[in-house]
Amino acid sequence: MLTYLALHYWAGAGHEYDALRSRLPAGTQLLAPDLPGFGNEPAPVGFDYSVDSYADWVAAYGRAQQLDEYVLVGHSMGGKIALALAARQPTGLRGLVLLSPSPPSPEPIGDKDRAASLAAYGKKEEAEKTLANITDRPLRPEVCAQIVADNLRTTQAAWNAWLEHGSKEDISSRMHAILVPCRLLVGEADMAISPDAQRRQTLPLLPGGTPFTVVPGAGHLLPYEAIEECRVSLSLPF
Repeated sequence: MLTYLALHYWAGAGHEYDALRSRLPAGTQLLAPDLPGFGNEPAPVGFDYSVDSYADWVAAYGRAQQLDEYVLVGHSMGGKIALALAARQPTGLRGLVLLSPSPPSPEPIGDKDRAASLAAYGKKEEAEKTLANITDRPLRPEVCAQIVADNLRTTQAAWNAWLEHGSKEDISSRMHAILVPCRLLVGEADMAISPDAQRRQTLPLLPGGTPFTVVPGAGHLLPYEAIEECRVSLSLPF
């Protein structure tokens, strides 16, 4: 059975993929764990929240699930983790789908915005403001409430570590080792990591001929905003 192993965004949780799961082809499954420090997943003792530590955790999760054949799906922060893992050429990996990923090089975040994000931790009004800023298509009220709740239950250690370290990591030198087919999707109105940033920082480091799709009228949260476009990208054969 082909499995989609889907990694969520920073300050999110695995259930962002719930609506997509039910639309995938018969005979496939989608697994979307909460990553350490997010959702319901506590960080292991001594976990340092680096991109490689997250990649180690995902690799161990995949082994525990006894995955024979799978596609990695990475959204935002999860995209950078997926890139790091794919560069290790793990057994059974068949493809990589990147949804508005954090680029292999440092994210284009200014010092002022980084400081504001650090100061926003645990504040409901800031979580609601962030949601409004990074989405373009309207979402149902219950979905908005879920996104805000996920933001607020992120641990401060995971929150700070990504802003101060993970988003700044540069794994560009490893990208030549990614040998599986890739697909890259980004929202046309993505205010977090723009299509132009993806064209400069991500696409040139992926295998030649990687399809690059800009989703009209969508922001950063593609698994919520652009379920059908995500479904099409995952359902195409690798």
